[in-house]
Amino acid sequence: MKKAIHWIPRVLTIIAILFVSVFALDSFAPELTLKQQILGFLIHLIPSFILLVLLIVAWKYRFAGGVIFIAIGIAMSMFLFIMNFNRNPDLWVTLGIMASIGFPFFISGILFVVDHFFGEGNKVNSQESK
Repeated sequence: MKKAIHWIPRVLTIIAILFVSVFALDSFAPELTLKQQILGFLIHLIPSFILLVLLIVAWKYRFAGGVIFIAIGIAMSMFLFIMNFNRNPDLWVTLGIMASIGFPFFISGILFVVDHFFGEGNKVNSQESK
């Protein structure tokens, strides 16, 4: 069970970052030059690069990374709710969009914090087992 708590937030975060990265594909347009398309693609990937750096931080410092991803999940959910509800006032569609993008980061954050307190390599747990 401890291995699952250790790996699930990491894998979930990688999948969520890949999902967010898919949205960068909308930067490709036939009327743009190849250079413009590549530059636009890289600019659209900036959030994914930032999330990747934060994942590296969370991998090393589970508690701090967990708190960061909880905050990202909450902030992203609030931003997506406001943005999508203004465009489409259908509450269920807005909640679905919010949950599919923000919720995985929130859950990953919680699991990173749980891993910090109960996972393998925790100093408190290793001292108790001696």
